[in-house]
Amino acid sequence: MEHELTWGLPVVLYLFLAGLGAGAVTVSASVLLRSGDYHGGSFFKLARYGALIGPIPVILGTCLIIFELGRWDRALNLFKVINLSPMSIGSWLLVLFICFSLLYALVFLPSFLPRFDWLTRRFAPIMHVLSWINVPLGIGVAVYTGILLGAMPSRPLWNSPILALLFLVSALSTGIAMVILAQTLFHRKDPTVHTERRIKTRREATLLRPGRRIYEIGYLLTASDALLISTELMVIFLFVMFAHLTVGNLKYAMAIILPGGEMAAMFWVWVVLVGLLIPVLMEMFYVIPKVVYRREFRIHEGSEILISIAVLVGGFMLRYIIVIAGQITGPLGV
Repeated sequence: MEHELTWGLPVVLYLFLAGLGAGAVTVSASVLLRSGDYHGGSFFKLARYGALIGPIPVILGTCLIIFELGRWDRALNLFKVINLSPMSIGSWLLVLFICFSLLYALVFLPSFLPRFDWLTRRFAPIMHVLSWINVPLGIGVAVYTGILLGAMPSRPLWNSPILALLFLVSALSTGIAMVILAQTLFHRKDPTVHTERRIKTRREATLLRPGRRIYEIGYLLTASDALLISTELMVIFLFVMFAHLTVGNLKYAMAIILPGGEMAAMFWVWVVLVGLLIPVLMEMFYVIPKVVYRREFRIHEGSEILISIAVLVGGFMLRYIIVIAGQITGPLGV
């Protein structure tokens, strides 16, 4: 069965890349705010990956959506009128995010040059302020990608109020996956990714051998991603159940990704199985011994790469299926 599609791969890539970049910057800024490490430590180096990677996919995705519009002046028209429409709010969010995320990335550049490393300490207050700015902006861009679709009443599959939350959680998860992948590929031999655990009590001092090291940063990222994937599975369940319990167009449109539907196999295999279930089970395999038995957290580099790629593939397929399925289903009677 052939369908006429108005939005194709450029729009799908825009939604994926914008969510990925926003998620990476949000994760990076959150790591800095949580750790307070602004002076070249392990958490600083981790945050640097998200800061330097994040703006790139957002800029590429924005260029793709402008290319889809066909003319540059059509994109500029969005800034001539400021109102509460999703397109207007989203356009300004994108511009603000790109500007502040680029500034955020720039303050990390001196840390690559030993001669100018002293600037890193000077930039610490600026990093702190930019981190607080980029967290809400990143969340706003991630949520906007779902609201943009939900603002079209002629596409009932997109009208679910849960879609924006689903895209937000997916963006944060793909952002963490991108940071993990970058750290694994480019930071393998750096011993600073391991940090010593702070011994706060005498009892801990007797239990831990001197100099014992744990993978604190790896555990933080892997556990956070496992939590986000678990949340995403719950949101997908709510997304499906909300449509199932609704009478009318949304329930009719949702049938396309339910068992027996035209895109059901693609959704449940690539999004749920490959993109969510397999990664979360692998992550829990490494996280549970740390949580339950207080063992050192260790994860194989190959597993990190496989998990990250699976999450990224699942995030892309989620947006691809939602965009395509929303266009080939319409209101009842249409």
